[in-house]
Amino acid sequence: MDVLTKEQRHRNMQAIRSSNTKVERKLAKALWAKNYRYRKNNKKVFGKPDFTFKHLKIAIFVDGEYFHGKNWEVNKYRIKTNRKFWWSKIEGNMRRDREVVNNLTSNGWKVLRFWDTDINQKLGYCVAKIEKTIKYRKNAN
Repeated sequence: MDVLTKEQRHRNMQAIRSSNTKVERKLAKALWAKNYRYRKNNKKVFGKPDFTFKHLKIAIFVDGEYFHGKNWEVNKYRIKTNRKFWWSKIEGNMRRDREVVNNLTSNGWKVLRFWDTDINQKLGYCVAKIEKTIKYRKNAN
């Protein structure tokens, strides 16, 4: 049983953003401060990555742990209400994520995926990983 009313739950779920989240803005500011220029949510790239460096073929995704199923086999049992819907939705998201990665990599893209908590807790590490990938791709060209 849900502890919130149907209206409260609806408002909470409606407030969840799919793009331009706090975590994405945090990563964007860190990249911009290092003079990296990127495109956000580029519709022309399959999967509409959160950040793209099109000339280097680098796609970066920032994934929320809940909606993209971090540690799914353990965490899926934490969902107590409407399990059938949420399990189906989250597993569908995970399947789509794999399809996007497979499609992009088969077309020569380097795909980086970060969990939102990694960006919040280890922003420097995430930026360093992106920088390393950028340098590698520049030298490969």
